[in-house]
Order: sequence, then C-alpha cells, then structure tokens
Amino acid sequence: MRRNIVTIACINRIGTAVPEHDVHKAFINFVEQRLPDHKAKLLFRRMAQRAEIDHRYSTLKPHEDPTTALDNEGFYQAEQFADTTRRMARFETHAVDLAEKAVDALGLGDEKGAVSHLVVTSCTGFTAPGLDQQLTERLRLNPSIERTMIGFMGCAAAVNALKAANHIVRSEPSAKVLVVNLELCTLHLQETADLEENLSALLFGDGCAACLVSAESEGIALQDFRVVTIPDTRDLITWRIGEAGFVMNLSGEVPRRIARALSHEAGRNDDQGILWGQQQHEFDLWAVHAGGRTILDAVEQGFDLAPDALKWSRSVLRDFGNMSSATIMFVLQRILQQAAPASKGLGMAFGPGLAAETFRFNIAG
Repeated sequence: MRRNIVTIACINRIGTAVPEHDVHKAFINFVEQRLPDHKAKLLFRRMAQRAEIDHRYSTLKPHEDPTTALDNEGFYQAEQFADTTRRMARFETHAVDLAEKAVDALGLGDEKGAVSHLVVTSCTGFTAPGLDQQLTERLRLNPSIERTMIGFMGCAAAVNALKAANHIVRSEPSAKVLVVNLELCTLHLQETADLEENLSALLFGDGCAACLVSAESEGIALQDFRVVTIPDTRDLITWRIGEAGFVMNLSGEVPRRIARALSHEAGRNDDQGILWGQQQHEFDLWAVHAGGRTILDAVEQGFDLAPDALKWSRSVLRDFGNMSSATIMFVLQRILQQAAPASKGLGMAFGPGLAAETFRFNIAG
C-alpha cells in the first residue's frame, strides 16, 4: 500500500530592514506642541513613557523644529498634511527600496534564481504595477514567477502569507517561496489634536521582513494554522482610505476583548480551540505580534503566561514599534536566532475582524 508523505514547509531564513530615520522622539515632541492644553500634554507624555517603545523608523527625516513640521520635506507641515495622492506616490517610490534591503538581508545569492513564488503583503500602500512586480524587476527574479498580493488585512497578514506559502510548498515540494511583508505605516499620520488618535499613531513605524519558505528541513517548521474571529468586534479595528491617507480606528476595548477571548479559549481547551487542545506550558516559544504593550499584556493575562514568555515580542516592540504585518516576522527572526532545536511554539497575530490568526511551529533540527 502506498503511503501519503506529507511535505513540511519551513521558514528557512528571515531578513528584516527598517528605514534610517528614527522618528519616535520627534513624533512625541511634535504631538505635544499640538495638543490643546497642559493636562493633555502631560497625559500624552505619560502614556508615551508607558508604551515601552524606544524607537520607530520612517522614510521621512524628522524636522529640527517640531513647531513647524514633523519632517523636513514638509510632508507633515502644520495645517498642510499631505493628501492621499502624495502619500501613495511616496509609497510607490520608497517601498521597493526597503523591500529590497530586507530581501538582501536573506543572503540568497545564487538561490535567488531558484525562487518560484513571490507572496507580498501590505496594507499601507497600493499601486499598479504593484510591489510584487517592482520587486520581480528590481531583484531580477524569473519574470514567470508566480505572484500573490495580500492586501489590506492589517497586522495579521503575515500569518496569511505564511499560510499561502505553506500550501504552495505542500502542493509543490520543489517550490521556493519568497514572502515579503512591507509596511510604511508612518505615511498615514492624521492631522488631529485628539489624544486617543495620537496615542494610536504613537505605536506605528515602518519596516519590512522577507523570508524564504521551502521543504528544506531548516529553520522554523510550520505545523498547522487556525483563525478565530472574536464575536461582535468588527468595529474595534478599522482601516479605511480617506482623503488624507488611510484612517485607523483602534478602540481601547481591543486589549480587554483579546484577554477575555483568550481566557475563554484556554478554559475550553479542546482540539478545535486556539490552543489545539494543548496546555500553555506545552509551548516553549510564543511568537506574538507586538501590536502594543497592552496587547501583549492581554495575551499574557488571557493565557496566564510566565512574565518572560513574550520577551521576543516585547523586545521588537521596544526597538521598532508596531510595523503592522512585518512585526511578527521580526519576532520570529529573533526566535530563530536564539531558540533551541526541537522547541515547540505558537504564533499569533491580530487583525481587523477582530481576528486572531494563529499557527503552531517548531524549530527544525
């Protein structure tokens, strides 16, 4: 009798890149100048300190005088923030440069010619020809490469990209899939004195991650995937195209709803749940999207995790902020660099819906 041999897809390597300009402190100073009163300024400063973010990067260079503009190109000049057309033009010219840096960090060398599929995610910019075609040309990939674009799925999109790569490799064991997660979040700052909106903007930075997925047993072995949508949460995270960039609504209810949903999942703990019927202590590694300190606190609380369980996520948040879909790949990169072979892990990212995209994995070797 013939046995069915299941191909296991692995993230063989991960490369990351951020722009050169650290804008975190400049943003804080800029917002403080625009808040309406002393009380709001003090509250914003206190919340910024509690965010546990030290650095965020942007393609825009900070302006020397925060009372005039946030950046030195006048992109975010007081009372004259750039419109959506200008923001998309900047995405078209700068996104491919950052994506190329992330792919170069993979060190593919001659392997680049063997790449058979390209999967790209982004929710911060659109153009046609798209980033997939720009990269194919810039990297001199096979012009017949199979391309897939995953757009507007927010912070959880990288998990969907890995899911697509997993399906490709399982159906075509010789495939080599290049996955690129590119976000220029700082293109979408809104001109507002609203404290809550500015606190949301405080989280986000630009970044790109690239990874190679194949059947070669090296790196992070992908086991299986599961998505859970939390009921009655569709309005808690929204991302809509406006006249002055993309407008985000990020409700303060999100952490509480996540903590409650995860606590429920841990309590029910059957094979259809988010933990696949396993106990939390059975996972050595937790690769959680660093959406913000309160998000990580919610996951820690909901699953009753040890204080250091999310150390990789917290370190990425501190060093880069929330880079939307690229963020969890930065977390996986740090895990790959430090985790012991055969360690078992659970990956998780949250996006509009409110959806939790999850996957189980282990370190090959």
